[in-house]
Amino acid sequence: MKPRIIELLLVTTVPTMLVAERGVPSLWLMAATVIGGTLAAGGANAANMYVDRDIDAVMHRTQGRPLVTGAVTPRAALAFSIGIEVVAFVWLWAFVNLLSALLALGAAAFYVFIYTLWLKRSSSQNIVIGGAAGAAPTLIGWAAVTGHLGAAPWILFAIIFMWTPPHFWALAIKYKDDYARAHVPMLPSVASERNVGIQLIAYTVVLVALSLVLAPVANLGVIYVASAIILGLIFLGLAVAVFRTSSPKIAMRMFSFSITYVTLLFGAMAVDALVSG
Repeated sequence: MKPRIIELLLVTTVPTMLVAERGVPSLWLMAATVIGGTLAAGGANAANMYVDRDIDAVMHRTQGRPLVTGAVTPRAALAFSIGIEVVAFVWLWAFVNLLSALLALGAAAFYVFIYTLWLKRSSSQNIVIGGAAGAAPTLIGWAAVTGHLGAAPWILFAIIFMWTPPHFWALAIKYKDDYARAHVPMLPSVASERNVGIQLIAYTVVLVALSLVLAPVANLGVIYVASAIILGLIFLGLAVAVFRTSSPKIAMRMFSFSITYVTLLFGAMAVDALVSG
């Protein structure tokens, strides 16, 4: 289920719910949304492992995964994936709402069929487009509270969508030989270091701009704006450092900070919403 990835997705779900509520939603609603989101993401991740078991066996970073080691059979993994995805949809429909259930199912389907089965092995823009699946928890969280979508949740979606490429490419710089060995055209393994650096900066600039656009749309105040500016400048500074040095060590520093960035950014918007609410 790749729980560490799921944990990162949930970091965006709960703060989004606080912003949508302008306060604290019911604890049951938050718990039900988190449980359903965890199952939906876990099902998609398990399906990803089922499909990618051949390349996971080639890449050093993924050789310890259960389908590679034989701890889980492909048939059992596929059955597990489909089973918890069905449970996730029914759970969200029953205890949250139909829109959240449909969004979670759509995100899982996009991750499996569009990213994993199509783009991952065919396009250097795989993680760019595939990032839509990872951005879906913002929509799910907002829909769970309000029952509908609007401008604010779509900007939140865009923030995670634009955050995903610099986050993942920073990691892929270290493992570019792994991706090349598995014939996966992740950008750092098929493009020049200069090209990768330029794209890291470009996506980060757009990301920071979107984080500031969110403030007036979602009615967020000085706590969020100050945090977005400070965090954005640090993130952009790391992107520039990677461009200048092409150092895997600095790229991993950027990758590590990218997790801190999204955690603190969404934490700041939650605090701001609670204070103003």
